[in-house]
Amino acid sequence: MSCEYVQKNYGVPAQIGRRVVVYGKAGVIAADRGHYIGVNFDSDKPGVIQNAHPTSEVVYLEMGKIRPMTASQRRYQDYLDVGDQFESFLHFLQYRTWQAKQEPTRHF
Repeated sequence: MSCEYVQKNYGVPAQIGRRVVVYGKAGVIAADRGHYIGVNFDSDKPGVIQNAHPTSEVVYLEMGKIRPMTASQRRYQDYLDVGDQFESFLHFLQYRTWQAKQEPTRHF
């Protein structure tokens, strides 16, 4: 269950995908951050998640939908996940391009 700690210890209906208003800014809970809720505010790009205390000026609303990251954001997140294996982001992208060429083409 997402946001289980926050639900149990703060008594709030936090869960990933729920719309919230934090200090007057609307957004959606996009991540469980332990003692905090991770909010993607409507004014931010998809994938940008900021921590918010679950009881500090938070209004919980109906369920919503998390906006997906753009392709470039996903690529950069992939790099952050394995980036220590590459000298730079450019080398990572070159490797991904080379890897894509190595995969056999499927003909159906």
